[in-house]
Amino acid sequence: MGMHGDHDLGHTVAGWTGTGIAVAGCGAAGAGLAAGSGGLLAAGAALMVLAVLVTWALHLAGWGKPSGPRPVTEQPWHVRDTSAAAGHTSCVGCRLGGRRPRAAAVVSVPSEETFGPRVTAASTGPVPARARG
Repeated sequence: MGMHGDHDLGHTVAGWTGTGIAVAGCGAAGAGLAAGSGGLLAAGAALMVLAVLVTWALHLAGWGKPSGPRPVTEQPWHVRDTSAAAGHTSCVGCRLGGRRPRAAAVVSVPSEETFGPRVTAASTGPVPARARG
């Protein structure tokens, strides 16, 4: 347990790498804007696009994480995501990468017509107010 307790903060190799590249890109773009250099501004923008692509590639390679909290054993940032190869549910990055998790099998539940109406025990007196409705 760390300083933040038992919370999944979502830190991953993909996230940290992408953030580092994006910060460098923002710095370069800001320096280009302050210096009036179109080349430096374009280089900063290119670094920010590179940050998106590198983060996406690392996510698809299993260095990201699915949406939502992970089990405690998978929370450290250096643990690979074993479910990435099949794709994450509701993940735009996985869908763009051509990975779609298989839908769960549809299970049909018999209706009341199949078995007839439900039979309940006969009551011997008035139904209490809490049991009504």
